[in-house]
Amino acid sequence: MLIHTNHCNEKEGRYIPETVFELRKFVAPEFIIGVDARELAGRYAKNFGAAHILLVTGPDIIKAGWVADVTRSLGNEGVKCTVLSDVSPNPRDYEVMKGAEIYKEAGCDAIIAVGGGSPIDCAKGIGIVVSNERHILEFEGVDNVRIPAPPLICIPTTAGSAADVSQFAIINDTDRRVKIAIISKKIVPDISLCDPVPLTSMPPELTAHTGMDALVHSIEAYASNASSPVTDIHALESIRLISAYLPLAYHNPDHVGYRYKTMLGSLLAGLAFSNASLGAVHAMAHSLGGLSDLPHGKCNAILLESVINFNFEACPERYGIIAQAMNADCSSQEPSDIKKKLLSAVQSLKTELNITERLRDLGISRDIIHSLAISAMRDPCLATNPKRPELRDLEHMYEEVF
Repeated sequence: MLIHTNHCNEKEGRYIPETVFELRKFVAPEFIIGVDARELAGRYAKNFGAAHILLVTGPDIIKAGWVADVTRSLGNEGVKCTVLSDVSPNPRDYEVMKGAEIYKEAGCDAIIAVGGGSPIDCAKGIGIVVSNERHILEFEGVDNVRIPAPPLICIPTTAGSAADVSQFAIINDTDRRVKIAIISKKIVPDISLCDPVPLTSMPPELTAHTGMDALVHSIEAYASNASSPVTDIHALESIRLISAYLPLAYHNPDHVGYRYKTMLGSLLAGLAFSNASLGAVHAMAHSLGGLSDLPHGKCNAILLESVINFNFEACPERYGIIAQAMNADCSSQEPSDIKKKLLSAVQSLKTELNITERLRDLGISRDIIHSLAISAMRDPCLATNPKRPELRDLEHMYEEVF
């Protein structure tokens, strides 16, 4: 946790935060953003010396035609390609292991992921299984990957997960029915080709869920006890962009300009949370999604207000700045008023995106709340939440959205 005490700068005769003196390391891949960035896949595969790519994607992405654009780009550079297309939403451990077998059998030497967070996380998992020759579940936690993965090129087709720029991978442990988090600098992709055009094929519900995932990334990164001036810049601009442009993209799905703004917001959120980590929303969402297989972004959206309500007293100034970034009326300086305005802004955005469900509406039984809370307590994202919750606090937050 950062210590926000002050040191006196004798030369200038003023006080400056101690955090100025603290050494921090930041990770990010190379990235290109703009229309038709996906068509650079072949060039970068060749730059990495790849001869045979494993392309990890999903059936809907193939149907939309985006994979064909990528394979054509690879073919133009003389790079072979094997396609793995049966990746589930919330990728399973056994899918990662199957992908690693296919990679080896085909003689692949690099990976391209085309899709949202699920294909990208699956591709990350395949890469580290291939290079380390261990089961994917053995990498759970922080810094447990010893050998870097083969080159990984990401082409995100949603504006939400930011898995294409992060050091996180989330995989379903199907035996325990929980999502595990793998956090390592060795799974940061080599390059992300951020193209807003594929976003135009996203259905409204997916636009809403992935957009809320990006918003939660930036909110949690800004409130994180591992935040920094660098991550703050990315997080706040992401909050501004997503709050303003996600509803526009939702209602105007073919508008490439709006899609570009949401993709930029997702990218900035990824740069923020990959370096500042996350908090209780994600810890609880991982638990909920692992047990119920619900969409991750929807889980985040449902839980967000309850967690803000719990965390607010730990860093009211930070949440006040978040409220301003969401264009909430913060003319009152009273923390209680600011909290109400922030919660109202979140609720209004969710209503416009038609995210109105509570846990009971999604078939979740109240009987499993205790189990959800126990699982969330083990999630590494909880370590950077601005206020440390006890088990009963997590149970209460789940109950609030039941």
